[in-house]
Amino acid sequence: MAEDLKGKRVAFLFTEGVEQVELIEPLDAVRDAGAEADTVSLKAGKVQMFNHLDKGDEIDAETGVSDVDASDYDALVLPGGVANPDQLRTDEDAVRFVKEFAEQHKPIGVICHGPWTMVEADVVRGRTLTSWPSVQTDLRNAGATWVDEEVHVDDNIVSSRKPDDLPAFCKAIVESFARARAEATAA
Repeated sequence: MAEDLKGKRVAFLFTEGVEQVELIEPLDAVRDAGAEADTVSLKAGKVQMFNHLDKGDEIDAETGVSDVDASDYDALVLPGGVANPDQLRTDEDAVRFVKEFAEQHKPIGVICHGPWTMVEADVVRGRTLTSWPSVQTDLRNAGATWVDEEVHVDDNIVSSRKPDDLPAFCKAIVESFARARAEATAA
């Protein structure tokens, strides 16, 4: 698995209030699998992560979302935390960025409350996802089917519920991103 994603470039989109473990563990997983992983936020600079409701560490966002395009990347990860996707879904550039990944049929990994940004981008209609339980009504109202599973893979979307599911989520996103690479190479 150490080289499964060599040559791949993965964007991690988040902002203030991101759930620290839901950002750091997948970030480490894709880097350990050989990918270049870029941290993207509303603007470049320090971003406060959270451990549920308590402040966690800060992380540097390397670039602002207004300066990137989905065509620059092979895959996207949307970590959760309540405040994080709630802010992202109100930002036109963040919503555009997510929508571009879906339109380009690139892999997207999303966990916890992260699907809120996908709902705003109108990219979940007809898809099946899991999430933090309180997001299920929003997903259903946006035309998705919600399931209560540790991790769910629906074609190019890998979704998961919560921090306890991170081992399965990290494994599934690496596999999904590697599979997308193999399919692109074979095409």
